[in-house]
Amino acid sequence: MPILRSVFMLGVLLTAANALPADEPRATIRAGLLLDGRGGQQRDVTIVVEGTRIARIEPAAGPARYDLRGLTVLPGFIDTHVHIAWHFGPDGRFVARDDAPAQAALYAAENAWVTLRAGFTTVQSLGDRVDGDVRDAIARGELPGPRLRTSLEPVTERTGTPEEIRAFVRKMKAEGADAVKIFASASIRDGGGPTLTPEQVGAACGEARAQGMSSVVHAYGPDVIVAAARAGCTAVEHGTLADDAALRAMAEHGTYFDPNIGLVKQNYLDNRARYDGVGNYNAAGFAAMERAIAVDLAMFRRALATDGLKLVFGTDAVAGAHGRNIEELIYRVEQGGQAPMAAIRSLTSLAAESLGLGDRIGTVASGCEADLVAVEGDPLTDITALRRVVFVMRAGRALRLPGQ
Repeated sequence: MPILRSVFMLGVLLTAANALPADEPRATIRAGLLLDGRGGQQRDVTIVVEGTRIARIEPAAGPARYDLRGLTVLPGFIDTHVHIAWHFGPDGRFVARDDAPAQAALYAAENAWVTLRAGFTTVQSLGDRVDGDVRDAIARGELPGPRLRTSLEPVTERTGTPEEIRAFVRKMKAEGADAVKIFASASIRDGGGPTLTPEQVGAACGEARAQGMSSVVHAYGPDVIVAAARAGCTAVEHGTLADDAALRAMAEHGTYFDPNIGLVKQNYLDNRARYDGVGNYNAAGFAAMERAIAVDLAMFRRALATDGLKLVFGTDAVAGAHGRNIEELIYRVEQGGQAPMAAIRSLTSLAAESLGLGDRIGTVASGCEADLVAVEGDPLTDITALRRVVFVMRAGRALRLPGQ
C-alpha cells in the first residue's frame, strides 16, 4: 500500500504540473504593487519576461498575459533551511529513516510541490541523500518544485579528524552537494552543547570554501557560534543560546544568521503524537523544546538590535511543516518585532545572497531569473498577506495561477 500511495502522489503532481501553461518565450505580468526584494517598491508596472529571465520592468500600459492588478508581486520566496524528504509514514508517524528510497523520493516530491505552491521557488535542504535525486528531477523539468540545493550528508562528530573532515567535504562535492551541513552542536532536545572542536569546524568550513561551496553550521551555544564566525563559515542556524558576544561575532565576520524561532519547535509540539517515542523525541526532549521557544524569542530580539548582523530566512521545516514555511516569517514580525520590509528582504535578496545566488534570484530586476510570487493584500501593512499566495512563477514558467 505505501508504494501505491507514492505512485498516486506522483500522478497528482504530474497532472497538476501538466494542467499549467507550457513554457512561454515571452510573458508579461502586470503588478498592482511590486516589492523588489531589496527594499524598493513600485505601483502599476509591467514585468516583461523573456525565456527564464526578467527582461525589464516598465510602466503599465495595455493588457498583460498575467493581470495581477490588486495583488502584491514579490520575488519568489527562499527558505535557506528545510528537510524536504522528512515525512510522516502511512501510519501517520514520523519516519526517522525510510529504507525505501523510491518512496522517500516521492514523499520529498510531494513536499516540494506544496512548498512551491506556498510561494517558495528556492529552498536549501540540509542533509539527506534522496534530496539530490529530487533536485535533479526538478531541474530537468520532470517534477514541479522549487529550485533545490542540498548538502546530501552532514559533517558530524563521527566524521573524524580535521583531515578526515576535509576529505569528506571533497567527497560530498564530487558527489554533487551544493553546500556543507556541519552539526557542531547537539540537538536542543539534548541540551545543545558542542559536539565539534573549533579545529573541526574550521576544517569543514575552510574546505567548503576551497571547493566553492557554502557552509552551514548547526549551532546553539555561544562558543560554537563564535568558532564558526571566526572560521569564515557561511551561515549559522538556530543559535538559541547565543549571547551578545556571539551575535556580535557573526556581525563582525559577515556570517549569515538563520534563527529558526517560529515554526520548527511549534510544529514538533503540535505533532507530538506523531514524533513521540522516536529517538530523542521524548518527554524530556519536548519539554526542552517548549522551554526554548521563549529563549529563542528573546535571542531574536537581541539579534535584531545587533548592528550589521545579516538575518536570513530559514525554517528547518520538517514533517508537518512543509508548505507552512511562511509562518516563521509571520512570527518574526508579529512576535519578534522585525520590520516587514526587513523580513521580506531576509526572505528574498538576503537569502539569495547567503546561498551565493544573489546575482540570479531574490530580486525583481532586469537580468534576474523570473521567480515571482503574487499575494492578496499588502504585506507591508499586513504580514499575513504572505499566506495568501495566488500566483507562482519559477524561471519564467507559471506554476500556480489565481483560482488554482
